[in-house]
Amino acid sequence: MLTCKDASHLISESQERPLGFWERWGLKMHLWMCVSCRRFERQMTLMRQALRMLGKRAEVDADSSGFPPEARERIRKALAERGGHED
Repeated sequence: MLTCKDASHLISESQERPLGFWERWGLKMHLWMCVSCRRFERQMTLMRQALRMLGKRAEVDADSSGFPPEARERIRKALAERGGHED
């Protein structure tokens, strides 16, 4: 059985990569019994959604920033190279 510490680690990992079968199974069993970790999973999901919306909003704002499309593309590529994610 997973501890809450293990479960929170897997919840965070699941935001970045697909979990393996046994990881998913163990996490589901833990979440079935632990209300605190279920709450943490919901919070992580909401935070990820909010950040995606913020990123899309930033793109809209950047499009109206007055920068030429070429400059916006160079900035986008530079951010992606530094570890940003393009969704």
